[in-house]
Amino acid sequence: MRVVDASVWVGRLVDTEAHYAASRRWIEVYLARGGQMVAPMLLLAEVAGAVARRIGDKALANRATEALLAVPNLRLVPLDAQLGQASAQLAADLGLKGADATYVAVAHLLGVPLVTWDRQQGERAAERIAVYTPDTDRMLDLSMLQETAEDAYYTT
Repeated sequence: MRVVDASVWVGRLVDTEAHYAASRRWIEVYLARGGQMVAPMLLLAEVAGAVARRIGDKALANRATEALLAVPNLRLVPLDAQLGQASAQLAADLGLKGADATYVAVAHLLGVPLVTWDRQQGERAAERIAVYTPDTDRMLDLSMLQETAEDAYYTT
């Protein structure tokens, strides 16, 4: 399971983003391998806002939200009192922006890594949780190595 930040989703949805290819590949491979994703419900507003600002198309921003809601292995976590308090504490302790702290809090509370392109968020969050970018998440490499080893074992 991975908490996936809005930066990765925007990178996947907006083909003019610098990390478009890497975000797309990571999400597709991770989901194809049955990977579970989680994010705060805030993800919807962040992605819609980012798409609308970058592309200037409200309808496309709404379709991006619909696309996120249709991802079968994505669980959205509501912002309740526990998550709000954990986010506030992490924002204060690590000097994170509020939205960034919310993703970090979800990862911290669940005990899972965060995947993000946001360098500042990643560097500060690394004090408390494992942080990857889509191109440094070795879980996919390990999974591929295991499959290769299993194939070699069963074909001999």
